[in-house]
Amino acid sequence: MTRNHPDSGTLPLVCLSNLPAFPGSAAQVDLPRGTTAANAVRHAQRDASAKLVVLGVRRTEEHHPITLEALHPVGLLAEILQLHAGIPGRLAVMVRGICRVNLLDILDERNYQVVQFAKTVEDLGEITLSYALAGALQDLIKRHDSLLPTSSRTKAKSQALTAIQNQRRPSQVADMVASHIELEPEDRIGLLCEKTITARLRRVIELVSHRVNVLQVKRDLDRYVREHLSKHEQEALLRHKLRAIQSELGETPKARERNDIEDLESRLNAADLPEHARGAADRDLNRLRRMNPQSSEATTTRIYLEWLADLPWTRKTEDKLDLAAARQLLEDQHYGLEKVKKRVLEYLSVRTLAPEKRGPILCLVGPPGVGKTSLGRSIAEALGREYVRIALGGVRDDAEIRGHRRTYVGALPGRLIQAMKRAGTVNPVVVLDEIDKLGGPNLRGDPASALLEALDPEQNNAFSDHYLNIEYDLSNVVFLTTANDLGGIPHVLRDRLEIIRLSGYTIEEKVAIARDYLLPKQTSEHGLTPRLYTLTDEVLLTLATAYTRESGVRNLERNLASVLRHVAIGIAEGQATRFDVDVDDLEPILGPPRYHPQLAEKDPAPGVVTGLGWTATGGTLLFVEATLTRGTGNLRMTGRLGDVMKESAQAALSLVRSRASRYGIDPKFMATHDVHVHFPAGAVPKDGPSAGIAVTTALISSLTQRDVRVDIAMTGEITLKGHVLPIGGVREKALAAHRAGIRDVILPERNRKDEPHIPERARQDLRLHYVRTIDEVLALALRDGPDTVAAAQ
Repeated sequence: MTRNHPDSGTLPLVCLSNLPAFPGSAAQVDLPRGTTAANAVRHAQRDASAKLVVLGVRRTEEHHPITLEALHPVGLLAEILQLHAGIPGRLAVMVRGICRVNLLDILDERNYQVVQFAKTVEDLGEITLSYALAGALQDLIKRHDSLLPTSSRTKAKSQALTAIQNQRRPSQVADMVASHIELEPEDRIGLLCEKTITARLRRVIELVSHRVNVLQVKRDLDRYVREHLSKHEQEALLRHKLRAIQSELGETPKARERNDIEDLESRLNAADLPEHARGAADRDLNRLRRMNPQSSEATTTRIYLEWLADLPWTRKTEDKLDLAAARQLLEDQHYGLEKVKKRVLEYLSVRTLAPEKRGPILCLVGPPGVGKTSLGRSIAEALGREYVRIALGGVRDDAEIRGHRRTYVGALPGRLIQAMKRAGTVNPVVVLDEIDKLGGPNLRGDPASALLEALDPEQNNAFSDHYLNIEYDLSNVVFLTTANDLGGIPHVLRDRLEIIRLSGYTIEEKVAIARDYLLPKQTSEHGLTPRLYTLTDEVLLTLATAYTRESGVRNLERNLASVLRHVAIGIAEGQATRFDVDVDDLEPILGPPRYHPQLAEKDPAPGVVTGLGWTATGGTLLFVEATLTRGTGNLRMTGRLGDVMKESAQAALSLVRSRASRYGIDPKFMATHDVHVHFPAGAVPKDGPSAGIAVTTALISSLTQRDVRVDIAMTGEITLKGHVLPIGGVREKALAAHRAGIRDVILPERNRKDEPHIPERARQDLRLHYVRTIDEVLALALRDGPDTVAAAQ
């Protein structure tokens, strides 16, 4: 050591995450400006006589402040050779390593740290051995550089190799070689901390030997590729290299294929396939072993076997047979829907008594927004089964249901088998959504007919998918189908379904659903809490009556979301800490009310009758207007009517003509007048016989100029003898009248049996009049009808 290289003392500390150099070698270090390390360098630079620092290496990531325990115990005494500006924000420092030092203590200065150090005493070990190891290392590094690519043999590398070969001190040989090759950070700090020279030489020899082996293998691979590659095969360069690597590792394509087949076979064994499926799998597995792995047929066969391995064949979930818990769960998640809840509890009861009972196939039919689809998930949760949904709307190819045959490119199983794979069990709850929207027969087959086997309890234990081409048991599946209109389901398919009809909600039910289910859900989705706002039942009632007119609650939920978004904006902007939403606030948020009571302000008039109709979305009011014009006895009907409704109107006119004098009408009125019957909302198709008594009442009212009550609605089929025949959709029609504020409803006497299906609250608000003949209808509907009809009789 010279005077500038002390054996101990205190110097500025530069903490680094990696060791840049070894004793006797130089390297550049980039330091962030403003850090304690950069400040330490600048302080040392001002010491013109020494310019020395101690480089310390952190054990882990950055520590603030740096402690002695955070550093490796051995550091590097280094001299600052050059200091210059690096990239913006950083300081570039060229340092040269001098010797190893032990770190004793760290002291804090104003904006940097200093370290107390002492020179590390090295153990030379056996002198003869150390010189022998140094010589071996010099030979090894020479071979290492000879294997480097030509592009890596720089002038600096050659000069460094010459210096290594000329060095005679074993410790310097080890340090110079360590600086010459690329090493991992852990290896570099390990060599710095190694005090025994022979051990250090052995470790460097080990690292260089590894590098020599890597370079040798790479050179051999390059030579192998060049020997088997022509000038016209440059596109396959990477492929040849990959094959060469696999050959060196013993991973030939045949070996990989053999491993894949063995893995596939183990998966098939674990799948516990039934006997017939196991036979098909073994047959294709044997064929696969004989095929060329690169052929398309091998790929098709492998994919088929993977489907067999992934499908559930025996794995099932245990049903939760706790009736009380299932009942409570259904009540908590769905309001009303008593028929469906009762049917699920019946199934659980039967499963308790007969565990091998096959799953039911239910069809929930009702208007949109009443909870048909979401009910499937709740049923699965109540049963403790997996849930899978299959959307059937717009499916027009029967291969979507039963799969494609394997002869086609890209063939796949049908949606039922895909659903079973997703479920992972043989007894999931499968919801076939919108089954009435299936495409009809066409050139690509009939998808509705393809469902027959799956939905037939007597056949679905041996369902045959075209892709699998073996029987698959679907008898443990609980199928739940949904539809808006039974008319869209073919009769032969409908015959296999257990139909459960869901009607629209009453106003009171909508308010309860909004308060207990929709409002908490939307509150959570909008990041609100109940303490941030108040929203009364009066507001919910207004939303349900003035801003929506539907059988379900879908639009009601959208309007609720709009109101809560308004609250969220106000709170986010700091307008208030709590909002009280009342009815007067709805118009600024949602705009003016979209719907008004249809009959509240309407004056009675001759020839205008309120009928009731049924649609796929629920019941609706159906207005009938009749008027007379000068003419020659023609009947004109408008309003986009179907044939059945036109025939019903003709029957009504014939009935009126046959009883003209009985009702005080000129029997010859048809000789000088035409009759025009119109159904408003002309863009909406209308059909069916249930408007018969409404048309008859409108004709008699128009001919006699008697007003019809505006607070009464009617529905029923009329005959030429004046009898009123039963109709369908009583519940939906009664709810439509209730929603519109009508309190008197005329129904056929033979529909009295349907009264229990009308919700209790609606029955309490409505006065239901059951009639047998048209005379009873006129007595109720015409404002002066009772006296006039009685007098006519």
